[in-house]
Amino acid sequence: MRLERWVPLVGWLRRYQQAQFSRDALAAVIVTLMLVPQALAYALLAGLPPEMGLYASMLPLVLYAIFGTSASLAVGPVAVAALMTASALSGFATPGSPEYIGAALVLAALSGLILIAMGVLRLGFLVNFLSHPVISGFITASGILIAISQLKHILGVEASGHNVIELLGALFSQWQQVNVITLMIGLGVWGYLLVCRKHLQQWLIALGASASVSGIVVKAAPISAVMVTTLLAWGFSLDQHGVDVVGFVPSGLPAIALPSLDQSLWVGLLPAALLISLVGFVESVSVAQTLAAKRRQRIDPNQELIALGMANLGAGVSGGSPVSGGFSRSVVNFEAGAATPLAGAFTALGIVLATLLLTDLLAFLPTATLAATIIVAVSTLIDLPAVKRTWQYSRSDGMAMVATLLLTLLHSVEVGIVGGVVLSLVLHLYRTSQPHSAVVGRVPGTEHFRNVQRHKVETDEHVAMLRIDESLYFANARYLEDTVMALAARSPSLKHIVLTCQAVNIIDASALESLEAINGRLKDAGATLHLAEVKGPVMDRLKGTDLYRELTGQVFFTTFEAWQALVHPDEAVTPVA
Repeated sequence: MRLERWVPLVGWLRRYQQAQFSRDALAAVIVTLMLVPQALAYALLAGLPPEMGLYASMLPLVLYAIFGTSASLAVGPVAVAALMTASALSGFATPGSPEYIGAALVLAALSGLILIAMGVLRLGFLVNFLSHPVISGFITASGILIAISQLKHILGVEASGHNVIELLGALFSQWQQVNVITLMIGLGVWGYLLVCRKHLQQWLIALGASASVSGIVVKAAPISAVMVTTLLAWGFSLDQHGVDVVGFVPSGLPAIALPSLDQSLWVGLLPAALLISLVGFVESVSVAQTLAAKRRQRIDPNQELIALGMANLGAGVSGGSPVSGGFSRSVVNFEAGAATPLAGAFTALGIVLATLLLTDLLAFLPTATLAATIIVAVSTLIDLPAVKRTWQYSRSDGMAMVATLLLTLLHSVEVGIVGGVVLSLVLHLYRTSQPHSAVVGRVPGTEHFRNVQRHKVETDEHVAMLRIDESLYFANARYLEDTVMALAARSPSLKHIVLTCQAVNIIDASALESLEAINGRLKDAGATLHLAEVKGPVMDRLKGTDLYRELTGQVFFTTFEAWQALVHPDEAVTPVA
């Protein structure tokens, strides 16, 4: 059992059956058809030789199959990781150069080590600092950046940049150099893939195909685009007419070797590796949990950290680039019936065969085809309406989302996500530093208490019941003091103030001192402080404090008991303390 905890494959194999093998093998064939063009395309996006995308789809998939807990997650090169890789490495070397490739291997290995360390130390909770609005804004901006960055391949021009302004400026400066044939190929593939995505499934269903089969065929549409445009480029020698093609792709398996051990390179890439690790993990676990829930399965987030770490470490020692779980491939893997993580290992075998047998044909594949494939693929990442929805629901979350999106688009991916996280934390501290509170009164004839400004409730001029709707900690301790003392100042006839604490999960040292100060000031003013509905863990900590010993009032089990004791003492019940 201990071995199975760290190597889940042991458990899968113990129960593995022929039926599961058939499902895994079928899913692997379908995902391989998707992954070949995507692997080449995302290597292109990352500024790496195309074969590195294939290499990143071999050993990493096998390692995830051994250590992963999701039966459906399809690990490999993904668009966002490729964009972050290109952004991280552009400051270290020229894209495609040996130094650039070496840095990519270090980045993958470093990301893997970070993820493994987080998994062993059970630090998966750290990703909670990446709020959903920040991730959503970052992914939307990344999708836009990726799409714009690929326009140069559609147009057949040279253009580079780290943000939208630089990219668009470079594209506009090259408009006279547009290659018409390349443009026709790119737009043709783009249009074809869009038509397939929007209409092909409906057409296939009308012809009698099942929804699941037709959906998988649609997802595999890029394969047909690759085949047709490759044949056209080969038959008409389009590379001699200015059409950029993939070129020579070495066949054979990658060599297993340690990446560069240059300490300065590892230190320099550490921040980027940390961001890639966290973003990749959040994406992967979100997809894995969603798909697992559909089959009433569960995944272990901390084990997923180790599995994704091993996959990235495998990429770093086998000529690949950073990897994570891909949404579209995982959905196809799920719909194709993948029963265990071994489907990923079988997919790796398919990539090995493609690398051994198909690389000569891939030499004539136009880069415009890959660019169109990327643009259509990342269009699903762009969710601008989510900005409006988030802004309408929560201004603070909306601000974090907009800030992340704009910083990513206008500056860089690293600044975008770091800025979004920092702004989210600052806004959270600001919001919780002014916790909502309400004076409550009794709903007539019941034991329920509601806000006096929202409901017709019973009150008493000598008793004020203040409901605190937030945990108490250093950021809001002084605000609590001001709120209570302002309430006392507004009502000179008050003799009792009851803090109802049903929403208080924590009282830290700063808040404890503030409560002691409130207790002392109310005592000097001739009023008493009471507490009600204090949760067990909070009460356990309060019992050994000066506040508990010197509290001028009492601690009541419920708000109703406090009401009875202070407003109707003849009907009162015995308080907790």
